[in-house]
Amino acid sequence: MNEEMLNLKPAKVFYYFNEITKIPRPSKKEAKMSEWLEKTGIEMGLPTKRDKVGNVLISKPATPGKENVTPVIFQAHMDMVCEKNNDTDFDFEKDAIQTYIDGEWLKAKGTTLGADDGIGVAMALAILADKELQHGPIECLFTIDEETGLTGANELEPGFMSGKMLINLDSEDEGQFFIGCAGGMDTVATMECDYEAVKDLDDAPYQFFKLTVKGLQGGHSGDDINKGRGNAVKLLARLLWNAYCEYGVRIVDIKAGNLRNAIAREGYAVVAVPEVNAESLSAYIKDMDATYKSEFHATDAGVMVVMETAEKADNVFEETFQIDLMNALMVCPHGVQAMSQDIPGFVETSTNLASVKKEDDKIIITTSQRSSVESRKQAVVDKVATTFWMVGADVQSGEGYPGWTPNPDSEVLRVLVDAYKNLYKKEPQVLAIHAGLECGLFSEKYPGLDMVSIGPTMRGVHSPDEKLEIKTVQMCWDLLIEFFRLLK
Repeated sequence: MNEEMLNLKPAKVFYYFNEITKIPRPSKKEAKMSEWLEKTGIEMGLPTKRDKVGNVLISKPATPGKENVTPVIFQAHMDMVCEKNNDTDFDFEKDAIQTYIDGEWLKAKGTTLGADDGIGVAMALAILADKELQHGPIECLFTIDEETGLTGANELEPGFMSGKMLINLDSEDEGQFFIGCAGGMDTVATMECDYEAVKDLDDAPYQFFKLTVKGLQGGHSGDDINKGRGNAVKLLARLLWNAYCEYGVRIVDIKAGNLRNAIAREGYAVVAVPEVNAESLSAYIKDMDATYKSEFHATDAGVMVVMETAEKADNVFEETFQIDLMNALMVCPHGVQAMSQDIPGFVETSTNLASVKKEDDKIIITTSQRSSVESRKQAVVDKVATTFWMVGADVQSGEGYPGWTPNPDSEVLRVLVDAYKNLYKKEPQVLAIHAGLECGLFSEKYPGLDMVSIGPTMRGVHSPDEKLEIKTVQMCWDLLIEFFRLLK
């Protein structure tokens, strides 16, 4: 299984990543991964412990003569975003990820690859397994549930780790070192469904269709939010709003988007339309397909709108309820809300309209907000909440997580920068990131912990287009080896 990966370099890193692809590890269901990591640490003969929530810490003593070198923690999260194409038959709780090499990239067949952050886990394990490496005291921390709640970092107990420096292995651009990140919060709106019988609408017969928006890239709701990509929830809502106004379309069912931290790639609605308007609706869908292709020709050229025949239904959404839902989805903000006033080109505040789903007799709308300014994070949370309060929805926001304030005088950053310059004869970029990282929570629990985030290049994370640039894994590994050589 995935044997061609074993020929890639660095061999030990890809050996461990290959093993990781065999282990189911959806967010909040990482028990098998946690147990495997604990077993691996014990088999290495290294001090290993697992906390009450499933975080694992494996320690490696200093090599002789390096006992007084600053202790370093390498950290990665064990869970992965589980996204697949609709036509892919795959169970993330049972099946192994099927990888393949496409030129310079490692990809998965129809699913997320899980390099976010499986490759970080693999690098940390390779460090632990390397018997030639000269180093000071090392700890490798593997956390649970980074993707859907930062639960592992949030539940980390003081004293669980003891290192003074931390290298987070969860970034996605080789040559970029991150020293700050945005904080975030989720906001979920719930609307009780009201229905009416199709037979009670009027005397005209109705036809039933499934309207689908698909072919979008999606992507990470932090890293990719400023790239102008389409959002399937917004595009579907726009489609339905006009279809109701022009052709009397009534909604039977709706589902678009999936995870709160992914930009929605696909969505559909099952609708009823008066038979007399069916042909006009078909023409309208073709027009909107062309319109969306034109609007997103540079950023999401694969977008398409499809109309298919659907089974007859007895009930549709009650008209006032449908209008409220469509109005709320139409006006709900999505995308960049403010750019940084201090860092040119850096997104300060954003919001992601992540998904809309009918569950039982309720409509659940999930959104997520991010900002590196705490007051503006709360302001955009309130803006989203107000959108749904106005239509009578129940709105709940999570506790959220803090941002990570940059420290440009960081010692771990200085050593990594020197190592990078030694290897590649150029300066790395030192940045903050709009995505959330666990470092914000670590800084709360371990004040004074000196941190930086690095990683190899990945693209399309949080979507089935996720891919890992193979050569940058070796570059990142070489950087860590040079870091150990320079660290005093």
